Amino acid sequence: MTTTVAAGAFQRIASVDEVKETGLHTVQVNGHVIVLVHHEDEIYALDNRCPHMGFPLDRGSVQDGILTCHWHHARFDLCTGGSFDLWADDTPNFPVELRNGDVFVDVTPRQDPVEHQRRRLAVGLERNLSLVVAKAAITLVDEAGDTLSPFAAGLEFGARYRMEGWGQGLTMLTCFQNLLPSLGAEDRARALAHGLAAVASDSAGSSPRFPVTPLPDGSPDLTTLKQWFRRFILVRDAEGAERCIITALRAGAGPQEMADILFSAATDFRYIDVGHPLDFTNKAFEALDIVGWEQAEAVLTSLVPGYASARRMEESNAWRNPIDLIDLLGDARAQIPAALAQGQGQRGRWAGRAELVPVLLRDDPHAIADALLAALRAGAGEAELAGAVTYAAALRIARFHTSNEFGDWDTALHTFTFANAVHQGLRRLEGYEQPDEYLLLLRGVFDAAMSIYLDRFLNIPAARLPASNGTNGTAPSLPALADLLDQQQQVNEAGNAVGGYLFEDGDAAALRAELGALLLREDRNFHTIQCVETAFRQHELLSAEPDSQKEAVLVLVASARYLAAHAPTMRAQGQTFGIARRLHRNEKLFEGE
Repeated sequence: MTTTVAAGAFQRIASVDEVKETGLHTVQVNGHVIVLVHHEDEIYALDNRCPHMGFPLDRGSVQDGILTCHWHHARFDLCTGGSFDLWADDTPNFPVELRNGDVFVDVTPRQDPVEHQRRRLAVGLERNLSLVVAKAAITLVDEAGDTLSPFAAGLEFGARYRMEGWGQGLTMLTCFQNLLPSLGAEDRARALAHGLAAVASDSAGSSPRFPVTPLPDGSPDLTTLKQWFRRFILVRDAEGAERCIITALRAGAGPQEMADILFSAATDFRYIDVGHPLDFTNKAFEALDIVGWEQAEAVLTSLVPGYASARRMEESNAWRNPIDLIDLLGDARAQIPAALAQGQGQRGRWAGRAELVPVLLRDDPHAIADALLAALRAGAGEAELAGAVTYAAALRIARFHTSNEFGDWDTALHTFTFANAVHQGLRRLEGYEQPDEYLLLLRGVFDAAMSIYLDRFLNIPAARLPASNGTNGTAPSLPALADLLDQQQQVNEAGNAVGGYLFEDGDAAALRAELGALLLREDRNFHTIQCVETAFRQHELLSAEPDSQKEAVLVLVASARYLAAHAPTMRAQGQTFGIARRLHRNEKLFEGE
């Protein structure tokens, strides 16, 4: 039966006899399908839609005051609607009054759906429930237009509840948050759901981190704390290092001071853990840029375990033989202060990137180090030099030949993301009055260049780069990348399609949105997410330079090739998100297509 009455009022929806006759009786009222349950001489009213996946609860069964849904066996307290299975959520219940043999129910909503989903997001993170996380993201982003609070919740959770500290989950979450401006509106909830689910998965089963306290009052200045922090990392003492970080923050250290402390320690040794700690540090600062400095203590201390446990390339045979790159870098580092001093008067006038990049791609590490020092002497700024090295690292991916082993994609990717992290860190530190002779993070530019040198075999032979054939005066159509990425190993085809489109003056923003959407339809791959986000950041920077338009195109070519190499996946995570979206639209999953 259908009844229309003023909202907020008790309304007659059935007779007591009707409910007793069936035991489980459904009525539609003001758009709600209500199930009336007669049990032990009481009548209860619940939303008939199972909150898990929408199956009708009137097809379930009742025993001992518990209603069980027969699809996934979620169990609900008849009196309150509360679920005993937290993956299912509570089902709304409604007040019931019996009047003269009739059943009256008030179907006025009793909870704010947005606030309810904020609470459910916490449950999804705690219990690693991807469907719960997806439902929350859809409501918060699509209904409330809120991308900040779910990101902040994920950041706080990941920083506090993973004993190993900052990891892949928080990095993916920050990457997806950074990608939001490039995505279409319909993809933003999906991006956040991916990132939040990654944090939940990365933290699942881990012990929480217990914060250390700062040193007592009268603690030393930042210069001393920085020295101590680097010493503790040297001897792999995470606890002492963490106490230095928390003490510096409580003493008032801001983003630049903390970036200098952390980036200095991250480059005391060469290319630690193939760049992950430094990349994680860059992402941590980007996350704090978004949520504010209030979370700095939990976020920055979470980086310390990765610093203390990192493998150092001083221990790597590839960096020691047949050429000892560690000694070579030591010699180059010793020359950096003099090179910077010599180039000081020419700052802002360096125009040597086009000549430097080919040197970076050659097989002579001594020439590479000399070229970097020469660029500093010629006035290259720290961030300028890092940008050139990052572009060279992108070319390793753009020219990666598919005759290499599949796992070698990651080798090129690590160099690219490390170089980008150095670049972004140096941009962050521009104008900082450092207490050292120079910004110690600059050493990371030389480390990245040596990693590019070691990756040279990935371009033997080198894949051909797409080239510009000019424009024909008409706007090109977006390439059919979705069809390409439905097939395996469409690497060259995807790269050529992207290059051809952009070289014909295609809409770069539309292409970025398409690449982002294609990334999101695949199951999460940490390195693919890193590659696309890093390429978008570099594309944004290069596009702003009139003389770097070709370079801007080629970094997106690199991202398209990497994405194509790792597609298609099973796309199971996209199916979970699709279920959440259909439920949000009140579609009936159990009825099929």
